[in-house]
Amino acid sequence: MSNSAKSVFVFGIYNCILGIAFMIVPNVLLGLFGLPATNEVWIRVTGMILFLLSYYYIQAARKEFTEFFQWTVYPRASVIVFFIVFVLLDYAPPIQILFGAIDLLSAIWTHLALRSSTTI
Repeated sequence: MSNSAKSVFVFGIYNCILGIAFMIVPNVLLGLFGLPATNEVWIRVTGMILFLLSYYYIQAARKEFTEFFQWTVYPRASVIVFFIVFVLLDYAPPIQILFGAIDLLSAIWTHLALRSSTTI
């Protein structure tokens, strides 16, 4: 598995775990980050989406789908911008930026791996 595929695979596993946690024990995860508990379905829907998206990341990594890796870099890197705006608008607590930072760091990892690859 190439380094870029590894980066996408790890991101897929992260999304899979996060998605499962949001579907099964959302309030435990929310509590760990100081976010208020909820009984609304939106958090489980978010978990389902993360879980289903993780399938694409994992499969693309397994198949060395380099073009997919490239497609994901900018959207993943932009997540932190949205989360910072949400925090600045007081829609979310500052801890939300941590999730954006994880997306940004994983996007940087993929980008650097793609740049160092000879297949581009």
